[in-house]
Amino acid sequence: MSCGHTVTPSSLMTWIQVLVDKGETRFVCGQPGCNVEWPCEEVYKKALMTPEEIDYFDRTLFNRAKDYLDIKKCPGCKSLVMRKNLNDLRVFCPVCSTNEANSFEFCWQCLKEWKRPSPYSDRCAEPGCVSLSLEILRRCPEIIFEDMVNITGCPSIRACPTCGLLIEHNKENCKNITCRRCKVKFCFVCLKLTEECLSLNLGKDPHYIACVSGIAPRQTSIPVWKKGK
Repeated sequence: MSCGHTVTPSSLMTWIQVLVDKGETRFVCGQPGCNVEWPCEEVYKKALMTPEEIDYFDRTLFNRAKDYLDIKKCPGCKSLVMRKNLNDLRVFCPVCSTNEANSFEFCWQCLKEWKRPSPYSDRCAEPGCVSLSLEILRRCPEIIFEDMVNITGCPSIRACPTCGLLIEHNKENCKNITCRRCKVKFCFVCLKLTEECLSLNLGKDPHYIACVSGIAPRQTSIPVWKKGK
């Protein structure tokens, strides 16, 4: 493989299926000390996959990636569009704009055509445009942790403080969880990165007790993922 490790087609196929069954969206080596990501084309070729197998993995990975990436269907042509600027709700569709004389733009939040300037920073000018993610954060019930004490009033769903992915705690295990998208570990209760939360609770068992800094209030904005920072 490109990372230098040697595998047989059958063992490679088995490992790829293990990764997919675990919910991963990337093909990584997994050998001790090696987390190199393999390109899909390399994996398909080295595993000697059939066209049917390639189609299966392509569809599985793409459908799963839609939950992690900013990808939505254009309300005009129904083609998939990826948002380039995560801070801008006004999105340009290159497909619609190629087929029609005028450029087509739509609201990333309500998926309606962007017809006029908006005086708001968190929605377009069309009636009924609301952030579903913020509504979920506002309305979600509070959680009762099964294995933790002295923690009440914590929302059951949080937006990852690094990338903004909505995550629901399963009520089990400790309060520190790893975001499945950005892989950053943070405290579900105080919303601080785990290292910072642990340092503040130094001298105590910090995983199953209340945070020194208390419970972070319900989030009123979605963090924007700035990769590489």
